[in-house]
Amino acid sequence: MSFDDLLKDLKGEKENADNPAQVPLSQLFNDSFMRRHTRHESFAAFNEKGKFEVTTYEDVDQIPEELFERHIARETNFKNWDEMLNTAQKEHTA
Repeated sequence: MSFDDLLKDLKGEKENADNPAQVPLSQLFNDSFMRRHTRHESFAAFNEKGKFEVTTYEDVDQIPEELFERHIARETNFKNWDEMLNTAQKEHTA
């Protein structure tokens, strides 16, 4: 086991790194991703524009789907949340 893996394991991050569905949104939607695929410099700015408070997957589930989907279509290169999330997960694991 490498030192980095050991450190991640101790911090409880190793499991999240191996499972893209558990990677924190702040890591998936990092500033680089947001600048490439949206009109915003950060995930926080993207959410602020839509007047959403999103830091977890559970927060996303609490937003009325139609509102969030419309915001994504208007402010990003994606048609919907699933497309945006899947792209972020693929880029994160690459």
